[in-house]
Amino acid sequence: MFWAVQGMAAEFSTGVLVTDKIRQSGKKISMLVASNKASFSKKATGKITFTCEDGNLIQDALDHTVATGEGQTFWMRSEGVNEEGVVVSTFDFEWTVKHKS
Repeated sequence: MFWAVQGMAAEFSTGVLVTDKIRQSGKKISMLVASNKASFSKKATGKITFTCEDGNLIQDALDHTVATGEGQTFWMRSEGVNEEGVVVSTFDFEWTVKHKS
């Protein structure tokens, strides 16, 4: 599987968590990927599933940007696993959030 396809799936697995938390807050908050890095440990073939377990990092950043008006950043990791349960790639995304007045 081409690396760009893996990157899009990995970003989606983190971004959907950020989007959901912003929606739950009821506030106008912008979000953007500021940086990312990736590593590939095995050729990605077949069905690859991307999972992010860092959803707990989002709320503190949202609370702080709403309280201060300052932009906040946090890193979230997504791992791509093949059908045999082997990690084939790992992506880290630096998300930025900022409360819009």
